[in-house]
Amino acid sequence: MSRCHELDRRIRRSSAARVALIRSGAPLKQVAAELGVSEQTLRNWHRQGDVDAGRVEGLSSDEREELRRLRRENRRLTQERQILKAAAAFFARETDRR
Repeated sequence: MSRCHELDRRIRRSSAARVALIRSGAPLKQVAAELGVSEQTLRNWHRQGDVDAGRVEGLSSDEREELRRLRRENRRLTQERQILKAAAAFFARETDRR
């Protein structure tokens, strides 16, 4: 069994394990094939590992997750505001009719 298979699917979830595997010296093409991802995905993981470690400028994984969370919340709040605006307009018209 290859080294990649021994590390099993936890590698996909752990960015530290992914970066360690990439830096282990195994050929990028082989690691990508065994993990079932593209070589570019491995390069992205490697770069993100450097960002998380503070070696390269950019958004850390935690900052990216917070940004995703805030964007989702912003979309939800925008939708809620639009619904409330429409409801207020509806009730204003109903009140004017009486």
